[in-house]
Amino acid sequence: MTEFFTGGALCPAFYFARKQCLFHPDFWPFAVRKINGNCVAGLSKFEKTSGMKKLLLLVIAIAGITTITSAQAKKATQTVTIKTPTVQCESCKKRIEESLKHEDGVLKSDVNYKTHVTKVTFVIDRTNVENIKTAIANTGYDADDVKADEEAYKKLPTCCKKTEDGGGGEKH
Repeated sequence: MTEFFTGGALCPAFYFARKQCLFHPDFWPFAVRKINGNCVAGLSKFEKTSGMKKLLLLVIAIAGITTITSAQAKKATQTVTIKTPTVQCESCKKRIEESLKHEDGVLKSDVNYKTHVTKVTFVIDRTNVENIKTAIANTGYDADDVKADEEAYKKLPTCCKKTEDGGGGEKH
C-alpha cells in the first residue's frame, strides 16, 4: 500500500518540469510514480512505520543519555581552598591548572597568584584534598603544609622560583 500526494507544495524535494519528475536523493523514503502523465510522490506504510520506529528509538536513546548524564552530575563534589605561597606569576598559574586537569576527579581549578590561593572543585569519590596537594607539590609548588617536590622545583623557570633562590624576577 502506498499513499500518494501530488504537487511541489507538499513535498519540496521534488521538482516538476514538463511532466518529468526529478527526485532529490536526500529524501529516500519517498516513492515517485507517473500516473496519467502527472508526477506523484508517495510514502509506503512500511516506510512510515519504519520511520516511526526509528524516531521512537532515537527518543529513547536521548532519554537514556540524559538520565545517565544527570546521574553522573549529581555525584558529591567539594571545593577546597589551598594556600600556594610560592605561586608568583601567570606561568605558575597555568602550570598548576594544567597539572590538575590530569588529576583524576578534579573538575575545576583556579589559581590566584596575587593572593597565593588555589581553589579546586573535585568529586569526593574519586580524589581527596591530600591527593590534590600532592599533585600541586609534584608540580614544584608548596601546597598548604605539603612542600614542593625538590626535583620538580628545580625544573621551574627562574621567575617561578622563590626570591631566596634567585627567582621572582620577570613576571610572565
